[in-house]
Amino acid sequence: MKPVKPRRLRTGDLIGIISPASTITDPSRIQRGVAYLERSGYRTVVGEHVLKTYGYLAGTDEERAADVHAMFRNPEVKAIMCIRGGYGTPRLLSNINYRLIARNPKIFVGYSDITTLQLALWKKCGLITFQGPMVGVDMPDGLDAFTEGLFWQLLTSPKKAGSVVPPEEPVNTLRAGKGTGILVGGNLAHLVAIMGTPYQPSFKGSILFLEDIGEEPYRVDRMMSQLRHASALSQAAGILGGKFTDCVPKDPAKPSLSVEDVLRELSALAPTPFLSNLPFGHESKKITMPIGIRVRMDAAQRTVEFLEGAVR
Repeated sequence: MKPVKPRRLRTGDLIGIISPASTITDPSRIQRGVAYLERSGYRTVVGEHVLKTYGYLAGTDEERAADVHAMFRNPEVKAIMCIRGGYGTPRLLSNINYRLIARNPKIFVGYSDITTLQLALWKKCGLITFQGPMVGVDMPDGLDAFTEGLFWQLLTSPKKAGSVVPPEEPVNTLRAGKGTGILVGGNLAHLVAIMGTPYQPSFKGSILFLEDIGEEPYRVDRMMSQLRHASALSQAAGILGGKFTDCVPKDPAKPSLSVEDVLRELSALAPTPFLSNLPFGHESKKITMPIGIRVRMDAAQRTVEFLEGAVR
């Protein structure tokens, strides 16, 4: 399937705001996130059901899917941004009208639990989406200069961004080598959750990026082992590991490997260029990662380069 680039965002465009996963406990964060977007020069419309609560979800599956469909269906909405992750998007995948979305491709932004929906949109529609700042998580308190600059550059300009690793970032080379491919990945737990389903993307020739938060090292080990046994790591042209925020043992008195130990051992088993400790996903300073664009990595030089724009 040929990648579909959404139209670029222009000053004054309308941004739709939805919560396809968990509800937000502090609604003022939505207001502050909206204020940030409006200060940045955009109009906003908030989904009908974003303040609903159904257990740990922001409304029922039908309500959350309805907000997704409403934003893609609305011709005035030029970009769709998620409030937060948490849990919920895996439940929506069989409810989504992929034909509707394929007919109305738009900028779609989120990370964490939103990974499953982004990968499904890539697999079913070929839509390039953005693992980037969320309205109720990152935007209420403002974005740091690097995050903000790259984020808006990727959403508003069809030009390639080029090198995207922040200067002086302590990136680690786990296995040297160069790789070029399609950027695919996101949150590790949610990527593993759709393995073997109709929503799993192809990893062949990809630059696979993986991150997570709050998972103990043995759990990261288990999930990475599943990817290895499923040949995802060996099929990839390169692997980009995130910072794995707060992925430490709950009981420091018990013996444990570190996440870096786990990744280093994996790098010796997969004949693939491998970088770790890159800032994306659950980090305040983050690289926005457009799923579906061509990228190049040089693990020895610790560089990642976006070879094309993500919008048209």
